[in-house]
Amino acid sequence: MAEIEMGQNLKSLNDAIAQANRSGFQKHHVFVLDIMGSPGSGKTTLLENILPVLTKELRIFVIEGDLATQNDAERIRKTGVKAAQINTNGACHLDARMIQSEIEQLDLSAIDLLIIENVGNLVCPISYDLGEDLRLVILSTPEGEDKPLKYPPAMLHTDAVVITKTDLAPYVDVNIETMKTYIHQINPKVQILEVGKCNGIYAANAVITYLEEKIAARKG
Repeated sequence: MAEIEMGQNLKSLNDAIAQANRSGFQKHHVFVLDIMGSPGSGKTTLLENILPVLTKELRIFVIEGDLATQNDAERIRKTGVKAAQINTNGACHLDARMIQSEIEQLDLSAIDLLIIENVGNLVCPISYDLGEDLRLVILSTPEGEDKPLKYPPAMLHTDAVVITKTDLAPYVDVNIETMKTYIHQINPKVQILEVGKCNGIYAANAVITYLEEKIAARKG
């Protein structure tokens, strides 16, 4: 019983801090995106490909979450976008307090879009509100078409699912339409986007358009 109460108290504390984060973001008109997915699903690669387009119109800052290393933040900085790395030292997710500590060091009035790439995991991050406006869950075709069925909470508690590495589907025996059917069986309303290489070029226009529309709607 005590363990349940402790878990509930921690969740309540996180939610309170997340709401404080959200209030601060709204005050400074910052749109916040939380990206979640398994290790190797292509989260950072997606960012590397959409940031050069989005930065033409938006001032962007990226927060990277990982157990260790600065690798992902360094990859983001190579695109010309400022980034900070949060190393959780074993924790399987970011929480609202971690984000709060990071944004206290930022000038939010100089940011239009804050992107948070969560720790690679499709379980823990789903339960933690960070103060975001929008969630994206990333699934890659090599993970298997039954991935949505194995992780239903991730499908239920996201605004959109991005299927990555679609060009690899024929080589890993995955039917993308089946994958999409499984996603919609769990969450009929969720938006599904696809990205992959076409003639050697990474095609992510669907994600770029989706984000631009969501950000514009918020401003409107």
